[in-house]
Amino acid sequence: MPIQVTMPRLSDTMEEGTLVKWKVKVGDKVKAGDNLADVETDKATMELQSYDDGTVARLAVAEGQATPVGKLILVLASPGESVEEAAKAGGAGDRAAGKPSDKADQTKAGKTAASAADTASGSSSSGGGAGVAVTATDGGRLRVSPLARKIAEERGVDLTHIAGSGPEGRIIKRDVLAANTASPVPVTKPQAAASTVPAPLIVGKLESKTIAVSNMRKTIARRLVESKATIPHFTVTVTVGMDALLALRTTLNQQLESQQIKLSVNDFVVRGCALALLRHPLINASWSEQGIQQHGSINIGVAVALPQEKGGGLVVPTLRDVQSKGLRSISSETRTLAEKARTKGLTVEEMSDGTFTISNLGMLGVDHFEAIINPPQAAILAVGAAVKRPVVKSTPQGDQLAIGTEMTLTLSADHRVIDGAMAAEYLQTLKGLMENPAALLV
Repeated sequence: MPIQVTMPRLSDTMEEGTLVKWKVKVGDKVKAGDNLADVETDKATMELQSYDDGTVARLAVAEGQATPVGKLILVLASPGESVEEAAKAGGAGDRAAGKPSDKADQTKAGKTAASAADTASGSSSSGGGAGVAVTATDGGRLRVSPLARKIAEERGVDLTHIAGSGPEGRIIKRDVLAANTASPVPVTKPQAAASTVPAPLIVGKLESKTIAVSNMRKTIARRLVESKATIPHFTVTVTVGMDALLALRTTLNQQLESQQIKLSVNDFVVRGCALALLRHPLINASWSEQGIQQHGSINIGVAVALPQEKGGGLVVPTLRDVQSKGLRSISSETRTLAEKARTKGLTVEEMSDGTFTISNLGMLGVDHFEAIINPPQAAILAVGAAVKRPVVKSTPQGDQLAIGTEMTLTLSADHRVIDGAMAAEYLQTLKGLMENPAALLV
């Protein structure tokens, strides 16, 4: 009996998903747990895995197509079942559901299968195809991001001659751009004569166009407009001396090197925020019409920017019960979640139940910025870069000008929950912990 795979609900607010990339083609045998496709939800681009063994009989939607939750997207033939018969039976089930786009979907799927067959036989010279995985000379399929494929098509780059630098050898944007740059440029006109006036350097062209908005971008836009429009934000900034913390971090990383653990500045910030929230529990709270909800656990969200190859956007994985975790655990969990967010995508549970958020742009050289509160939380901390500056230090001989490393921390707070003095006291506690980092180890 054919197995019908429908668009799953991958987040609690998801109403439709966009099939970014098929990872299988008609005729492929799949096992439970195999990745069938990349699906963009309203929160992230996630892998769609198979729950069954079977053979791909029909791709019911084309790449890039937005599909409502519950609509048929793929038909699998059960082990031992005819692929052709399964495709017909699976299609009949979808048509019976009265889906108006079914015929068009079948046409696109048919074109996709034909294109895949052409590519597999080596008849394609451009490597572009119709968004279907192409077959390499060693018999394996090339992994290509949708953006890289689009750029390759626009520039006529042959993907089969490119070595991918992305996860698992995936060809991504920079690989195509590098290949395009390395391609010889034909000379169209001979130079008439050498000129004493240097020609202007043309570094690129700007293009006026409208970029389609992804489901994630729509969600980000809606939630942040809602946040700014309904939450009375105010911000408080402190400057933190980082010399002692950076020295401690260097020492700890030398001791942990054999264990392949490397603590980041952000790991110390997460630990400091949790300890400070223990002393100021009203910062770890949410506003509701029923009252202010003070949370019994400290779940800190760490904002992660996604690469363009995964559709771009921003996700916030959640570290749970941070008040009971040390630096090593925080570091390991943060890296695991961030890597998963950038490659495979996070589950809804891994992005839920945050009570406080940290947004760090310091690694990009940003000294200071103000973040927008992630509702229903009451506060978010914006972390700038640790920068060497002239500072005044007190010595037995009096105040002296010296070189020190400082970092700015800016708290955006919901004034319905947090007053100015409360925010300032919280930052004062956090500053004290960061400037006396031994307290973060206890």
